[in-house]
Amino acid sequence: MLKQSTYRRWLSRQDNANPSTVGRVFSLSTVALVLLAFLGANTAMAQGPNQKVPVDVANPIKKKVREWDEYTGRFQAFQHVELRARVSGYLQSIHFEDGQLVNKGDLLFKIDPRPFVAELAAAQARVESAKAELKLADAEVARGEDLRSKKVVAEAEVFNRRAQKDVKAANVLVAEAEVETAKLNLDFTEIRAPVAGRISSRKVDVGNLVAGGTGSTTTLLTTINTLDPIHFVFDVSEQAYLNYTRLSAEGMRPSSSSAANPVYIRIADEDGWPHRGKMDFVDNEVGEATGTVRGRAVLDNPGRILQPGMFGRIRIIGSGEYEAVLVPDAAILSDQATKIVMVVDDKQKVSARKIKIGPIVDGLRVVKDGLSVDDQIIVAGMQKVRGGQDVSANKVEIKAKPDGFNANRLADGN
Repeated sequence: MLKQSTYRRWLSRQDNANPSTVGRVFSLSTVALVLLAFLGANTAMAQGPNQKVPVDVANPIKKKVREWDEYTGRFQAFQHVELRARVSGYLQSIHFEDGQLVNKGDLLFKIDPRPFVAELAAAQARVESAKAELKLADAEVARGEDLRSKKVVAEAEVFNRRAQKDVKAANVLVAEAEVETAKLNLDFTEIRAPVAGRISSRKVDVGNLVAGGTGSTTTLLTTINTLDPIHFVFDVSEQAYLNYTRLSAEGMRPSSSSAANPVYIRIADEDGWPHRGKMDFVDNEVGEATGTVRGRAVLDNPGRILQPGMFGRIRIIGSGEYEAVLVPDAAILSDQATKIVMVVDDKQKVSARKIKIGPIVDGLRVVKDGLSVDDQIIVAGMQKVRGGQDVSANKVEIKAKPDGFNANRLADGN
């Protein structure tokens, strides 16, 4: 660095220098020297003895927890019904608005009933005819038996008349069955909602010929989805399924195949887990194509906000209850794949500690190995320290933030 005395000797040798210019240069150089001196002093201070870095430290907390696993899935209608006509005919009227909520038994479609009214009248007439024939046959049997008692006709004749009476009686039954069929067909001209729910759009307009029956060629009129309750369907890996099976065998967690384990669900724009339900089905095989097992939960949907096909996240019981060491997630540092925390000993000296972490419970990270409740870890200021450094520790307390998904919730979960 150029000293001020050296700089002045250099200026004195400038015989032809302009006095005003020299003055300005001298003033600027003086300012620069002052700044350099100030920076040098600060540098000297920074390079002095190490200062103790202030940090916040706390002991991990220990409490009983139960892990919850999360999966993505879709909502599915509790019941999905395709409405098809049972009889063929021209569509006469439609009695709903597309997309509206309908109640069980509401009239939705009406097929022209006139052909079926006529068919019912014909069937009823056939009943009366069959009854008249039966009455005549009954009289013939009575007359034949009288003549047989007088030995006027043979026994075979009486037997034949009795058989004719039985045939006429059977004809009455057939005719009465035809009446019932005709009544059913007439009833089928009015298509009503078999379940309550939200109806889709009409697939056929008034005036079209509707093909009825029970085959695959029948006309689809519309569909209805029940919305309350509603299903949530999701898939778990084979490894997770094996873990749940072993936990059940050890008595740590009941199997959802036989127990209505509690679940909690949320959709994309929700915080927390506001929807509570229960497991009601686990499939009996691992899918060959996916290597997963399908599970299903059922939950109430009173506001009908949840719709079939929507995505959601579900929380299910992932472990038995155990005592865990918990720390703030922000206190954990990452060194590639290794997780570490900064531990302060009794001499206020810092050391790095490798740990094995688990899930987050009640807003804190579970530490499965590497820490005890007697250790003091840095919870604020760990970025300013390194291993072996002395610190000034300020003791604070770690507080959990219960989110309602701990073991105590299981008491009323089934």
